[in-house]
Amino acid sequence: MKKQILGLALVALSFSSLASVDVDALVKEAEKVAYYAGDDGRSDARMMIVDSQGRKQLRQFTILRRDSQDNGDQQMMVFFSRPADVKDFVFRVEKHTALDVDDDRWMYAPGLDLVNRISAGDKRTSFVGSHFFYEDVSGRAISEDDFTLAEETDTSYVLKAVPKVPDSVEFEYYMVTIDKETKLPVLIDFYNKGDTNYRRVEAVKIETIEGFPTVVRSKVSDLANDAYTLMEFRNIKYNVGLEDDVFSERSLRNPPRKWLD
Repeated sequence: MKKQILGLALVALSFSSLASVDVDALVKEAEKVAYYAGDDGRSDARMMIVDSQGRKQLRQFTILRRDSQDNGDQQMMVFFSRPADVKDFVFRVEKHTALDVDDDRWMYAPGLDLVNRISAGDKRTSFVGSHFFYEDVSGRAISEDDFTLAEETDTSYVLKAVPKVPDSVEFEYYMVTIDKETKLPVLIDFYNKGDTNYRRVEAVKIETIEGFPTVVRSKVSDLANDAYTLMEFRNIKYNVGLEDDVFSERSLRNPPRKWLD
């Protein structure tokens, strides 16, 4: 009987601990840490795409990002430099945090001198042939999902996220693990309607740069096909003072060289 009482007490204590966590505040803080370090930032990135047969492809690019405010609207430009088939391609994002306003995304193809708008329905499709989605690069707005706390450990929180508009995405829900110390999301597992974990996004390496905990190596895995993409970030800088015209349509055809060298 004493063991039963102790067991019930531990269960009650566990539920009490979960109930004490402000999930909304936690999710907002995690979004801020992951996507809004500083007022702006730049970094060089290298992406290695590995298919199910072990064949590899390389992508290199520079990311420029500026925030209107923490957890608010955001602008982003991605300038490709290698290999030759994507050189001088530019990905432009105007991110909107309101649920009823879709993000604006464009891709500039220099060979055709053509700017293609990426529709909202394509945001969860492959980013330049990788296992990252367009939405992974710019970040999924927290307003698009409902979050509940599933588990708490000594080092992390595990949240379950269910999309508010299920027909807009390919997943049924995802589980996100947030590190208690840094508040960075370090693991996201996506599940389909059959509760199969088919996709994983993980922070492989984290460093503190200019006082901000920063993911310097990340990985997206296609678990169904045993394929993945690794992305590494270098030359990361924050609060560099990016100007308005960096994020204009003009920059698609005339990149701001001072920020890319």
